[in-house]
Amino acid sequence: MNAETKSLGSGQMFDGIAARYDLVNRVISLGIDQSWRRKTVRSLGLGENARALDLATGTGDLALLIARAAPGSRVVGLDPSLKMLEIAREKVTAAGLGERVELVEGDAETLPFPDATFDGVSIAFGIRNVPDRARALGEMARVTRPGGRVAVLELSEPRGGILGPLARFHVHTVVPWMGALLSGAKEYRYLQRSIATFPLAEEFAAMMERAGLRVCAVEPLTFGVCHLYVGER
Repeated sequence: MNAETKSLGSGQMFDGIAARYDLVNRVISLGIDQSWRRKTVRSLGLGENARALDLATGTGDLALLIARAAPGSRVVGLDPSLKMLEIAREKVTAAGLGERVELVEGDAETLPFPDATFDGVSIAFGIRNVPDRARALGEMARVTRPGGRVAVLELSEPRGGILGPLARFHVHTVVPWMGALLSGAKEYRYLQRSIATFPLAEEFAAMMERAGLRVCAVEPLTFGVCHLYVGER
């Protein structure tokens, strides 16, 4: 594996696209990505004063949605990209949630938290970039309390249906072209390739089960261009 390949999907890669990451997400998802995140928050079933962990938090969108949805909750957002975290901190401060949302640098494969720390754990559009997904899922299960939930939101390549060909054209052609146009970064070619090579939904659900999570939902979203996986510890 050469140096360029190692950097793909890394915190350093996302440092390079951080400034326009939110804009590109809105455009290439046709503005639907925030509704996917809200569904992810609801799937966690968090009550008041819950503790939640958002992995690959990026610019903090999901962490902020969790904090707003669960009164009194405390949320930790973890990400390997310092540039992304800088933007997230600005958003947390602007939202007046600095006392409830903590942002830390780190990666999903080695979580710096004791067992059963959180009532819910989430990761949106991030598990695809983790080199050892099985290890990361095991870590998510470890830090989740018994009965707590783990929600994984991830892009996928549509496999069938009447609109399947159109959705695949969007993933293969529109996503990398629009991403490169708006961000000036070729890294969005990596995005398309990583979506195409991500495991099928049933395979990923089985991986969650092996990690110690009881899968209670696997939901395709928007013609299958995204899936929400929900597991219980």
